[in-house]
Amino acid sequence: MKNILAGLILFFGIMPLAQGQDEVLQLTLQESLEYALENNVNAKNARLEVLVAKATVKEETSKGLPQINGSFNINYNPEIPVVFLPNEPPFGNPDLPSDVIPARFGVSYQSGLGVTVSQMIFDGSFFVGLRAAKTLKELTEFDQIKAENDVIESVKKAYFGVLVNERRIELAEANLSRLDSLLDETIALNEAGFSEKLDVTRIKVQRNNTSSQLGRAVTAYEISKQLLKIQMGLPLEYDLEITESLLELNPEEELNEILTMEGMRRVELDQLQKNFELVNLDLKNNHAQYMPAITFNGNYQRSGAGNSFGSTFESVNWFSSSLLGVTMSIPIFDGLAKSARIQKNRVQLRQLENQRFFLEDNIESEIFQARQNLTNDLNILRVQLENMQLAQEVYDITKIKYNEGVGTNLEVVEADAALKEAEINYLSALYDGLIAKVDLERALGILKTNLNF
Repeated sequence: MKNILAGLILFFGIMPLAQGQDEVLQLTLQESLEYALENNVNAKNARLEVLVAKATVKEETSKGLPQINGSFNINYNPEIPVVFLPNEPPFGNPDLPSDVIPARFGVSYQSGLGVTVSQMIFDGSFFVGLRAAKTLKELTEFDQIKAENDVIESVKKAYFGVLVNERRIELAEANLSRLDSLLDETIALNEAGFSEKLDVTRIKVQRNNTSSQLGRAVTAYEISKQLLKIQMGLPLEYDLEITESLLELNPEEELNEILTMEGMRRVELDQLQKNFELVNLDLKNNHAQYMPAITFNGNYQRSGAGNSFGSTFESVNWFSSSLLGVTMSIPIFDGLAKSARIQKNRVQLRQLENQRFFLEDNIESEIFQARQNLTNDLNILRVQLENMQLAQEVYDITKIKYNEGVGTNLEVVEADAALKEAEINYLSALYDGLIAKVDLERALGILKTNLNF
């Protein structure tokens, strides 16, 4: 199946739909989630951010490696610079009226070729920066997990919305079919003189309301499919067909199991921990900037000159020079900027510590509320299912009585209205239960662990 999905992904990426082409994809929840994790914009950007962080680690590492640069230059002096000398003995010229002698020093062409090497020997900020870059990469990996969890949550809720609206259409069509049969029977009885015109009118009103309900259900179904495609990252031109039922996706034993699970460590705690480490490393970096930095420098230069362009590159006019040295940069006073940054880092660490305590308490509260909501929604769902079954039983009995002539048309219409209300309440309770299940999975941190990747 993964190979099939990979083919679909490749197809979507390079083959645009022809105008008017109608493609229908049959997908299960598992397949929808796998596709979404590959194609949802947020999931893709999170993966790209990890690649950016890996490149940042390489960039920081390169600062500790030798830095080698080459240079080449060629200069032409249309007018050789003039240097002024005093017109005084013993080099003075008494024939000149000026008290200075202009002298041109230099040649028309100059060229140079050199190599410069520098190597960091000690810099406390480098080692802290390298650790910070690696910590940032780990943070982006946790950010990717968080983004994937958000995608899974959104796709599951959208997928369940499609299934519930699909079920709403089925019930509305069944109601409409039932009313059509009742309307035909009542019209026949009215024509035979066994029922009143009012009886026919009542059923027509009920049928019109049911038809409108079916139209709304179809619209809601189409909208929910569009929402699911957006969450999946699937082109809107494609149509979806869900191949699973609600009962297949939510067996009772699974619901009972999730209510007793302890859950896993939430990725939000890992994100906060990495942010804490980053601020702590920034604090160490600001402390390290009080220490001197030592750098080795080396330079080798070949220089040549001539009064003509050709003579500039003759070997006799080229000379070598070189330099080796060590530079120590000692910070003395920066206007207390480092001290201010250190104070800011300490306050940020206290803020993150407060956030950690709040997040831990909030997670416990989320788990408690999600368990209570799911338990309550399941109880409501059982009650609404029983009510729908009872309403169906009342309608069936009322219909039989009406057909046998011992019941009234009004009783049938009222029983049908009660049945539709019970069905709507059941579907609402069903959707609430599905959303509560996803919320509990998120609170427990098991959204992704339930997938068979």
